[in-house]
Amino acid sequence: MNLGMTEIILVLVVALLVLGPDKLPKYAGKLGEAMKEFRKFSSEATKDIRESIVEPLEEAQKPLKEAMEPFTDLEKEVKDNVKDIKKSFTDMGKTGKKEEAKSEDPTGESPAAETPAEGEALVEEAPAAEGETSVQEVPVEESPEEKAPAEV
Repeated sequence: MNLGMTEIILVLVVALLVLGPDKLPKYAGKLGEAMKEFRKFSSEATKDIRESIVEPLEEAQKPLKEAMEPFTDLEKEVKDNVKDIKKSFTDMGKTGKKEEAKSEDPTGESPAAETPAEGEALVEEAPAAEGETSVQEVPVEESPEEKAPAEV
């Protein structure tokens, strides 16, 4: 509650009219003492609440926080691993495009586009409805060279 200067002056004028000039200083002193007691009581209540409730709760939280540390560390480690895996998948796609660009022959055809690496499937676009794009995977069989063990 914020009182401006006009409100304070209005309260003083009303108090002067109601109490009179003789009793006003006496009641102002009593009001000052009452405010002093109120502040003292409120600071003591705050101190008691802090000592009886807040500090014991903080002490009870310490073992819980210590018990949770391994889980938070594990969570961070898992998130980092997932992030690394996502990055490696993203990098795999970028690496494949770079290799494809390097392996293009002078005719402009890319042999890497026709023969995917081991474990990958050839991706072809299939006809789709208007406004949609559809991708269809075609399984690729291993060539006889890949099946035969390498001779030393």
